[in-house]
Amino acid sequence: MSRLFAFGLGYTAEAFARRVRALGWHVSGTARTPEGVARLKALGYEGYLFDGASPTEGAEAAIAAATHVLVSAGPDDAGDPTLRHHGPLLADSAGLGWIGYLSTIGVYGDAGGAWRDETSAPKPGSERTRRRVAAEEDWLAFGRAHNKTVQVFRLGGIYGPGRSAVDDLREGSARRIIKPGQVFNRIHVEDIAAVLEAAAEGRGRHDLYNVTDGEPSPPQDVITYAAKLMGLAPPPEIPFESAPLSPMGRSFYGENRRVRSLRIREDLGVKLQYPSYREGLAAILAGQSD
Repeated sequence: MSRLFAFGLGYTAEAFARRVRALGWHVSGTARTPEGVARLKALGYEGYLFDGASPTEGAEAAIAAATHVLVSAGPDDAGDPTLRHHGPLLADSAGLGWIGYLSTIGVYGDAGGAWRDETSAPKPGSERTRRRVAAEEDWLAFGRAHNKTVQVFRLGGIYGPGRSAVDDLREGSARRIIKPGQVFNRIHVEDIAAVLEAAAEGRGRHDLYNVTDGEPSPPQDVITYAAKLMGLAPPPEIPFESAPLSPMGRSFYGENRRVRSLRIREDLGVKLQYPSYREGLAAILAGQSD
C-alpha cells in the first residue's frame, strides 16, 4: 500500500490527499495547532502536531513507513524545519520513493512583466523568497546525497472553493486594486493536486516544475469576471498607491512576471482542468450553487 505523509496537511496538501486516498493510499500528516490536528482526524487522516520548533511527537513510525512525503510547511529563519527535524529519519527510510516540496513562483522575483520558466534563474526579492530558494536547494541536495527522488513545485497564486474571488465577493472583502501593467499567475488547487499525483506516480523526469495557469492576468480582471458571473456590480477601482494593503500584500504587487509551466503538460502529461481563472471561477460558483 502507498502511504503519504504530508508535513503541513492544509488546504493544498489536503486536495492531493483526497485524490490519493480515493486510490487506496493511507494518508497521515501534520498541523501546526492542536485544533488543526483535531480537524485532520475528523477528516479521517492520522494527524500529528508539528509547529516547526521541535520534531513531530509520536509520528516516527508513520514517517518511517511513508512511501511518499509531501512538504508543504514553509521555511523559517533557520532553514527548512522538516529537513532540520526529520531529515535523518527520511534519509534512513528504505521504502521512501518520492518527496515533493511545495515552493512558490515568487522565487523568480520581479521580471518587469517578462516571461520566466524552469530554466530561468531565481531572483528572490525578499527574505521570504530567499528562504524558499535555500529550502529548494537543500531538499534537492538531500535527494542527491541520499538517493531519494525529490521534486520541487513552484506554485502560482492558489485558489479554489472557499478561497477565490467568488468567496471574496460574497464576503464583501473583494477589492479591485489597479496597478497598470501588473499581472499574476494563478493555479486552481485541484490542478495542483493533479500535478502532484502525476509526479508521485513517477511520470516526470525533472526535479523542478512550475505549476501555474496559462493566462497571467491583472488582478482586477479576475474580480470583474467573478462579479459578472454572479450578476453583481464589481467593486470600485482603487489605485495601487492608495490601496490599504499589508506589507506582504504590497510586496506581491512589487513583483511583476509571467510564468510558463510547459513541463507539467509535456513531461508529466497533465492537462489543466482550469487553464485560466475563467474556468476555475465558473466551476467554483457552480459547485456552491449545487
